[in-house]
Amino acid sequence: MEGYSSVILIIAVLSILLLKLWMKRKSGATRRMPPGPPAWPVVGNIFDLGTMPHQSLYQLRQKYGPVLWLKLGSVNTMVIQSAKAAADLFKNHDLTFSNRAVPDAMTVWSYNQGSLGFAPYGAYWRILRKICSTEFLVNKQLNKSIELREKCVDKLVHWIEEASAASRDQGGSGEVEPAHLLFLMSFNLVGNLMLSRDLLSVESKEGEDFFRAVNRVMQRAGKPNLADFFPLLKWIDPQSVRRKMKKDLGTAIDIVASFVQDRVQENTAGSHKVKKDFLDMLLEYRGEGKEGPRIISQKNITFIIVEMFVAGSETTSVTVEWALSELIRSPQCMKKAKDELERVIGARRKIKESDIDKLPYLQAVVKETLRLHPAVPLLVPRCSMEDANYMDYFIPVNTQVFVNAWAIGRDSDAWEDPLCFNPQRFLGSSIDYKGHDFEFIPFGSGRRICIGMDLAHRVVHLSLATLLWSFDWELDVSVSLETLDMTERMGITLRKLVPLRAIPQKRELCVDH
Repeated sequence: MEGYSSVILIIAVLSILLLKLWMKRKSGATRRMPPGPPAWPVVGNIFDLGTMPHQSLYQLRQKYGPVLWLKLGSVNTMVIQSAKAAADLFKNHDLTFSNRAVPDAMTVWSYNQGSLGFAPYGAYWRILRKICSTEFLVNKQLNKSIELREKCVDKLVHWIEEASAASRDQGGSGEVEPAHLLFLMSFNLVGNLMLSRDLLSVESKEGEDFFRAVNRVMQRAGKPNLADFFPLLKWIDPQSVRRKMKKDLGTAIDIVASFVQDRVQENTAGSHKVKKDFLDMLLEYRGEGKEGPRIISQKNITFIIVEMFVAGSETTSVTVEWALSELIRSPQCMKKAKDELERVIGARRKIKESDIDKLPYLQAVVKETLRLHPAVPLLVPRCSMEDANYMDYFIPVNTQVFVNAWAIGRDSDAWEDPLCFNPQRFLGSSIDYKGHDFEFIPFGSGRRICIGMDLAHRVVHLSLATLLWSFDWELDVSVSLETLDMTERMGITLRKLVPLRAIPQKRELCVDH
């Protein structure tokens, strides 16, 4: 009997050990992380990012595949680099990855808590998103501001003429830097949409101070920061990024806060006569969350206005500069775009926003530009809100997620001859950048897709069409089509390292509308 009991005991112990081994193997299979390069002690894979992270990550895809795992300091990071992987993320796991991975620089003044782009996923973000998408950045409202956008683009043409003439007066060739003037135009356009005023003019020192502060905010936001890789360093702020951002963002916030307070007082006194703008709409929801639908504090209204300037001013000028550069170095594409304008516009008149829908080749040029040069190449980082099983990989909570839109636009599984600038590929194609075609997501997809996409669509097309219709663009004799520098410069957006400089030859147009 004792021998029988010993056998039972041995069998039981072996069974338990085998069960534990099986469970361990099963757990290991379900907790398999995506592949990635070996990580160094402490620093992890920081050095694998290089100076141009979107390009370095794209190169790593060749060895490790479209889903990449990195350890950036102490931060778990997943990188998505193919249309198939993006489709799985946005279609099947969008909610799980709807939080934001917020850079330390954007947490000063609690800015991330009040802004739309960086706010954590939740009730406040959903209500704010609904307000923006249904009451302002919707076609019905955008149609009411067509005249305003056309006025701002007309002013851009005037600025280009003045800058070219000034260059010639100083003995130059008449070269101008379109990106700078495009940025100023976009800044004033946002000012008119948000606040019903031109902020950049000879009379407005306050507007100029705000412009410079916003410029510095964008530079700070795009600067690599050790505190983002090692959260324990946040209180030390080793590169003084947080300290400098606090000053610059504070300047922008103070100026906008004064605009907001002035409008509150005007509305109280009944003296505000200008047609309703975005600030007026936000003020209708002003409150502290205790009085029905009034849920946006005056402080957060200020943050939202600042965010619109930061996001809206930069992306337009970046995209149009890349498009103009690609067309200049591709004379055949430039000719096709110009010929289309000649056919559609007919009489020598100014471009109108209503002409955009009749210009399929111009739209193809913009799409091809966004495919090769997305304004935000890694999109805005997301963060997992819980553990997830994504494409048979275990992704732990609080994992930072980069979606490499730059790499996806070069995905050879989705695009033929992906490195070639060829607008023709979009003619007759239903592929669009509205977030449903995952091989082409320059504005993102899912719940966090860029809310300003429709406005950007209108401004980019109107600006580019006007530049092509109003001027014939030439390079200085010292630069050839082959030597035109197309090197990228990484920051909060993907700019040209060497800004495009070109000579605008004015075309004579009549002024009738």
